[in-house]
Amino acid sequence: MIILAKKDYLSIDIGGTFTKYALIDHSGNLKVKSKFATPNSDVQEFLKAIYQVIDDNNDSIRGIAFSIPGRIDKDDQTIYFGGALPMLHGLSLGRIIQSKYNLPVSMENDGKCAALAELWLGNLQGVKNGAALVLGTAVGGGIILKGKLWSGTHFQGGELSFMLTQVDNRSDAENNIMLNAGSAVKMVNTIGEKLELSDPTDGLRVFKAIENDDPIARPIFEEYCRRIAYIITNTQAVLDLTNYVIGGGISNESILVPEINHQIQIIRDENPLLRDTLQKPTVETAKFKNDANLFGALYSLLVDLDDTHSVSVEL
Repeated sequence: MIILAKKDYLSIDIGGTFTKYALIDHSGNLKVKSKFATPNSDVQEFLKAIYQVIDDNNDSIRGIAFSIPGRIDKDDQTIYFGGALPMLHGLSLGRIIQSKYNLPVSMENDGKCAALAELWLGNLQGVKNGAALVLGTAVGGGIILKGKLWSGTHFQGGELSFMLTQVDNRSDAENNIMLNAGSAVKMVNTIGEKLELSDPTDGLRVFKAIENDDPIARPIFEEYCRRIAYIITNTQAVLDLTNYVIGGGISNESILVPEINHQIQIIRDENPLLRDTLQKPTVETAKFKNDANLFGALYSLLVDLDDTHSVSVEL
């Protein structure tokens, strides 16, 4: 006799370069974790790789959770505009997997998964109104309202990358949208190039230069943090949240969040009416790093199954 309560869930985080997967139980205990190179040019090869992972674990799972780039329509289990994997556009992955394996399946956008991980077991736990910002190639994230993920009418709520900035005067300037202006990867590369590093992507050397107050590196970093501060301040004006957490690989740098908070204070001091009217939120580093999407995807599935009773989350 199979006792379903003793089974784990398979959580799969699909990325442009690698796909990570893990067995996690309903209390958030990670059992096994691995990854493979994401097939990024052929949908059938991609599906074969996913099938293989599920087949290898099918005897010990009671559900499958996906974190996926792009707009995820949870009603029809379809991926639209798959971010770094445009070949996934229009793929009804959830329905395909559910039909093939007869298991509960959930899909969620990768940025929203990061927010859900923080809500479930991270630094948004117990927060009614908050947000997670994931700083990487672009600005991902998710918004929590009344203790639940806010998806929006078209499953595009929290797409902070599409905020307009008008940093440059030209209408076609790439920095006029936060997708580019808020890119941590681009910021590191810009500093690396201006410092004429042999490898401009060397984040270790870039941040060492920033910490040493290099006259080239430091101003670029501060300007980047100011842009993130604008995102937070503008979001605050609309949603009045209490907490923001900052994730992504760059969040490992201890100087990042303090500088973002510093830039928020500068913005407030420059705008006394804003300072006196808008409540300043708490901004801190996210708890989850590289595994955030695995945990967030699972929490999305547990919410769908209404199986969160075993997790102590005060809302």
